[in-house]
Amino acid sequence: MLSLRPTQSFKRFSSLLQQRLYCSPTWYHQPNDFNYLNHLLSSQISSLQTLLQSHAFIITNGYSRNIFIASKLISLYASFHKPSCSTQLFDEIPQKDIFLWNSIIKAHFSNGEYSRALDCYQWMRASQALPNHFTLPMIVASCAELELVNCGRSIHGLVSKLGIFSDNSAVGSSFVYMYSKCGVLAEAHGVFDEILFRDVVAWTALVIGCVQNGESKMGLECLREMNRIGGDGERPNFRTLEGGFQACGNLGDLLAGRCLHGLVVKTGMDYSQVVQSSLLSMYSKCGNPEEAHRSFCEVVKKDLISWTAMISAYLRMERATECFGMFWEMLVSGIYPDGIVISCMLSSFSNSMRVFEGKAFHGLIIRRGYILDQLVQNALLSMYCKFGFLKLAEKLFGRVNEQNFEAWNLMVSGYRKMGLITKCIELFREMQYLGIESDSNSLVSVISSCSQLGVTHLAQSIHCYMIKNLMDENVSVNNSLIDMYGKSGNLIIARRIFCRVPRDIVTWNTLISSYNHCGDFVEALSLYDKMVLEDLKPNSATLVTVLSACSHLASLEEGEKVHNYINKGNLEFSLSIATALIDMYAKCGQLDKSREIFNSMHERDVITWNVIISGYGMHGDARSAIEIFQQMEESSSKPNGLTFLAVLSACAHAGLVKEGKYLFAKMQEYSVTPNLKHYACMVDLLGRSGNLQAAEALVFSMPISPDGGVWGTLLSSCKIHNEIEMGIRIAKHAITSDMENDGYYVMISNMYSSVGKWEEAEKTRGIMKERGVRKRTGWSAV
Repeated sequence: MLSLRPTQSFKRFSSLLQQRLYCSPTWYHQPNDFNYLNHLLSSQISSLQTLLQSHAFIITNGYSRNIFIASKLISLYASFHKPSCSTQLFDEIPQKDIFLWNSIIKAHFSNGEYSRALDCYQWMRASQALPNHFTLPMIVASCAELELVNCGRSIHGLVSKLGIFSDNSAVGSSFVYMYSKCGVLAEAHGVFDEILFRDVVAWTALVIGCVQNGESKMGLECLREMNRIGGDGERPNFRTLEGGFQACGNLGDLLAGRCLHGLVVKTGMDYSQVVQSSLLSMYSKCGNPEEAHRSFCEVVKKDLISWTAMISAYLRMERATECFGMFWEMLVSGIYPDGIVISCMLSSFSNSMRVFEGKAFHGLIIRRGYILDQLVQNALLSMYCKFGFLKLAEKLFGRVNEQNFEAWNLMVSGYRKMGLITKCIELFREMQYLGIESDSNSLVSVISSCSQLGVTHLAQSIHCYMIKNLMDENVSVNNSLIDMYGKSGNLIIARRIFCRVPRDIVTWNTLISSYNHCGDFVEALSLYDKMVLEDLKPNSATLVTVLSACSHLASLEEGEKVHNYINKGNLEFSLSIATALIDMYAKCGQLDKSREIFNSMHERDVITWNVIISGYGMHGDARSAIEIFQQMEESSSKPNGLTFLAVLSACAHAGLVKEGKYLFAKMQEYSVTPNLKHYACMVDLLGRSGNLQAAEALVFSMPISPDGGVWGTLLSSCKIHNEIEMGIRIAKHAITSDMENDGYYVMISNMYSSVGKWEEAEKTRGIMKERGVRKRTGWSAV
């Protein structure tokens, strides 16, 4: 029994009732007294204190065990968020009917105590009481919230047995909601089809269920069918339309969204706050911020939700200036920002890399004392990680507690983005030690870091951790694993993961790229063919990788097949694809086709220019390579180190000494510092033309130490022009720079032999033997 102490205020409050009730010895049986108590509980309870006083009066006057009054009291305690008091009162009633059971179930359900509501239902069934159409929607919804699909199925079986289901829309709707919430959409559809009399609640449950389970197209079809055949009680309400707008946004279906907007205006529901917010979200997801802003302007009473929706719309379109403008307008209108709005603003600055504005906004947050909840802290941490501000990011991270799992995962990903791969791995290890759960982003980051460092064994242990914790179903994580195993040369495991997991276009691209990386170009092309046969449309990354494989194999037939697929499939002829085609045709000896594609391009970047110049260079057409270089100078593209390497190599192969010298000197004009490869090209150019003294002088004048490649190039020129003495001198430098190169020892030995210095030749071979340098065995592909 509840322990209640009557107070003076209670005595004054109940004096009138006492006079009335105690004036007759038969007050317990007077219906008017019962009606008065019913009226009292229905209209005069405005606070918990008043309820306690009323309950005390009821107890003292013998009505506490009246089932109807008890049900009223149970509901009232629940409305003041005191379900424990409801339970205590319920337990005092010896004879419980279905009305009382429904009251206690509702008390727990309405306060979010779904497990307790299910417990009460089990006790009810144990007492042989059967549920009715009021009990079932609450119990089934509790199963939905707890995602207890098997429990829901057992209740479904009981309902079918009792025959309550088919003619009651509320019960049927609750099952549609439950199955949808538990991700069993097929069963939700089955239940919906069994409902004989469908109302707006049943249709709304199905539409929203489809959308929440990723079946937005199906959700829209259900909404269309509802609007087509529905009677007066089946017209879409604002919740149905909210689901419809969400489906349009998910699909990016602007036309359907506009049609639905027209229906909203026609039915007069465009003044609903929920509908207006849904419209804003839909237009922003469809990439139409102008329509979103127009919808926003139509909102008469703009609350925080409206402003948040509009700022989020600009955020999705990466329009930081408009985001900031809307934020200031919101402040001027007197709306105080919450953590969601502030985090949206921080995300807009980080996505657009507006460093100054991001830091200034952080200052504004501190000065104005805006909320700094976990959402804002994580947004700040993410922003500074993207900006590459390590010290600020670490300072913010140092303030978070171990319970903020998102911050730990953000920091792991942040270290990876900033190139601090060792710190990324160390922090991930600390997370495991502390028992902090990893998300997919941190797993991708740490696997990529392991791959970059070449610590495959560590990545394998992370793979084991994922399998143990049932985290190996995420597509992005599996893609990073395929990439890691592929780059380390373990293509068998990479292929095994590929065959086992759900695949997207990135999964296919990663494995094709792995075969390319390991030099298995035939298998890369075979995998591409399989991908096309499975009706999966390749993207530009796929086609560039496949064309690279064709280039390495010099397979014109396969290359042309890919080119034809691009033309027939009406695929976007992007800059990267055009450049890859130029490279493929050049390496397959089809320079005319390369030039044709090059000339047809309206936009060219430095890579495109480099590829066509290299193509002419490798085929010995140095004049055309120089001509293209001159065209590049006149364009908006600026030559880089690779451009000069390609054109110098072309000059070297064609023996264009004058042009080569001119181009080498021109590097300074474009602020390009020559590296060892540029010097090797110039030495080769001078050496081939017989200017050995000039080549040697260039080597000794280099601002960087020559490597074996530079000395080896000069040595080869000496051998070509039979400059033995100079060759012997250069060979000694070559051996000093690269002692493991057997070719230098053999070359100097042969030079000594050619001039009759047999002892020096023998001595050179002896030094080679002492140093453990073995002559590589020759082989022939014939």
